[in-house]
Amino acid sequence: MAMPGDTLSLTFGALADPTRRAMLARLAQGPATVKELAQPFKITPPAITKHLKVLERAGLIERGREAQWRPAQLQAAPLKDASHWLEGYRENWEENFDRLEDYLRKIQKEKHYGSSG
Repeated sequence: MAMPGDTLSLTFGALADPTRRAMLARLAQGPATVKELAQPFKITPPAITKHLKVLERAGLIERGREAQWRPAQLQAAPLKDASHWLEGYRENWEENFDRLEDYLRKIQKEKHYGSSG
């Protein structure tokens, strides 16, 4: 369970589900009603509502009020925060890839020179 104010945990928790990620992808194209968001999924309306509440609690969507419609709209700030957090690990990943690349070159070189002798 996320600690109050732990927006990063809420963001990653919301992103952990493929249905919610698909909903966010749809909302990246523009606001959508609950019915529009539910259309591609074979799940119950209460399940859709639960997914939307998770996204809303994580701050990833905002739901408006237009008469009887409650369109949802993407709020990208939490995604930016998650991206910044992940960016802190990029240097580590790149170093690991560089070491792997060096190792593969060494093996190829040994294989090439080893077979000609």
